[in-house]
Amino acid sequence: MYKNISLIFISIFIFSCSEPVEEIESDSFLNIAGARVGLASQQPIDWDFQALDPYMNMDPALSASRIPLFGDLHVHTTYSFDAYIFGTLATPDDAYEFAKGKSIKHPAGFDVSLDRPLDFYGVTDHGTFLGHVEEAATPGTVYYDAPSSAPVNDINSPENLNTSTIPRRTEAFGGFLINTVTALREQKLDIRYVDSISRRAWADTVGAAQRHNDPGNFTTFIGYEYTASTPDMGNLHRNVIFRGDGNRIPSVPYSRANSNDPEGLWQWMDRLREDGIESLAIPHNSNGSDGFMFGLKDSFGKPFTKEYAELRMRNEPIVEITQVKGTSDTHPALSTNDEWADFEIMPYKVATQSFSEPKGSYVRDALLEGIKMEQKDGFNPYKFGLIGSSDTHTAASSQEEDNFFSKIGLLDSSAALRGSIPVTDPAMLASDQSFEEVDGNKYMNSSAITWGAAGLAGVWAEENTRNSIYDAFRRKESFATSGPRMTVRFFAGYDLDTSKINDNDLVEYLYSNAKTMGADLDGIGKQIPSFFVWAVRDTFTAPLQRVQIIKGYVDENGNPQEQVFDVACSDGGAPDPNTYRCPDNNAKVDISTCAFSQDIGAAELKTFWNDPTFKPEERAFYYVRALENPTCRWSTWDAVRNNVEPRSDMPKTIQERVWSSPIHYIP
Repeated sequence: MYKNISLIFISIFIFSCSEPVEEIESDSFLNIAGARVGLASQQPIDWDFQALDPYMNMDPALSASRIPLFGDLHVHTTYSFDAYIFGTLATPDDAYEFAKGKSIKHPAGFDVSLDRPLDFYGVTDHGTFLGHVEEAATPGTVYYDAPSSAPVNDINSPENLNTSTIPRRTEAFGGFLINTVTALREQKLDIRYVDSISRRAWADTVGAAQRHNDPGNFTTFIGYEYTASTPDMGNLHRNVIFRGDGNRIPSVPYSRANSNDPEGLWQWMDRLREDGIESLAIPHNSNGSDGFMFGLKDSFGKPFTKEYAELRMRNEPIVEITQVKGTSDTHPALSTNDEWADFEIMPYKVATQSFSEPKGSYVRDALLEGIKMEQKDGFNPYKFGLIGSSDTHTAASSQEEDNFFSKIGLLDSSAALRGSIPVTDPAMLASDQSFEEVDGNKYMNSSAITWGAAGLAGVWAEENTRNSIYDAFRRKESFATSGPRMTVRFFAGYDLDTSKINDNDLVEYLYSNAKTMGADLDGIGKQIPSFFVWAVRDTFTAPLQRVQIIKGYVDENGNPQEQVFDVACSDGGAPDPNTYRCPDNNAKVDISTCAFSQDIGAAELKTFWNDPTFKPEERAFYYVRALENPTCRWSTWDAVRNNVEPRSDMPKTIQERVWSSPIHYIP
């Protein structure tokens, strides 16, 4: 079923090797006439490349007022070529209405909605071929009449908007792009006309963000996805998010057509920054990068330099650690002593069934390599914070395990198509699809079964506005969840007063006397730092089971090491002083109904903690991972609803989790 999806990467690679279109000058801006602008016009930022002072509010009283806000910065609509091909007609306006709590139509015709509204949302359609497939599919356009558009003509007309057209859609997925690239090379399509389509779609995207931005209540972000990859289809995609209010936004995104090298994107962002237009890029699906997202050489095969590290961190302060196409925290092959490393692992390169190399593809490994470089060479290109998001291609974030309605429109719109229940439909069984046999049943042979329900981005911000939330990303006071709206606070400092753990002014005290997530903690002689962790459950999901601190460090021989510490346990338990593990709280899940233990676990877990292995001379990072009690995975929910047994070769339960951004200890 998915074998033809890889064609898109072939076509994009071909496109990247063609002559680039003329680069958009950095002084070419959109002016959205009549747009409702909720914030003051963006002023040029006096940018210090060595610090992030414009975003570091150290007023303890104001900092203590920061609230947790949740959102999604990875959302595709009808303007993304892959979303439209698989039936998505929802617009950026529809996406924002969904995020605010309204129902919208799934490509398969049913209504989708959230259990509660989000605080912020960012439409990030692909900058490459932005709006092109919709234009090529629509009768009456120049694009429609071009021979290269034949694979997608009328593809989403009412009579074609159904799952029986999936084979045609998978063929069109690659065919249209290959044909279009060829037509452009042979000058059978006017590049100026093709470019104008992207500009119109981008203007509408920006306009939708302006229309729905409601400071104090709901925040929209102007953004897009920069879609790059290696020649062997390793994923190098980034989402670009703008800070400002839309009055001065580039008239077209910098895309694969400009450069296939992320360095080109970062340099473009720097030029915009010089003109007072602030933005950041968020790498995602590093798990599918085949080791290239967090490799040790740049795009041209050269070793990293201090200048490279500064360029990268100036433009990529945060990373998307979890989304539908897998979690990129760590891999069992990399973290052999981490019992929770095998969580929503998608082992393949994106849109393929070819395995992705774990080394260089996961966040923890990158953090380890970063501190090793910092110790040896004096620079660190991987000192980033963390968020989660969805990567939905239906405009609607499908983040709940018990309400997972797909990622790619018609392609995975039913349990059978997702591979979570057996295929019994005779017409489907007779089709030219690929199946696999498990437990004597036939299932769709699809990598979709390795996908997870979406993640969420969390921040600690003073208010629900673009600038406040964006600044939280910049200072890396951000966290990621696998879907539930759990919160986590994380601080580190010296001689902290542990007796204040239940005081009303605890948070203000910590902002005054400690460093929060995303910050550096400088060593003070041989003093041992204290850490404070506070995790709070999502009342809509399961209670908390345990809170962990993940430590990465450079040992006396210059080698990176890691260790997992349970630091707070539910149900009165305490970590074993030898194994650093909590006792099992015996939380259960009834697989037949997906009911879980309601009277076991904690509403919140908080503690002060000292690292029993701390050495003042060792460079290290620390981040929090808090785990819920086990609950049913989305694939099990599919099986329960269809009265079949869950697949034996897939996890039946998961432990949802939240990750903080790291604190780095600098000796």
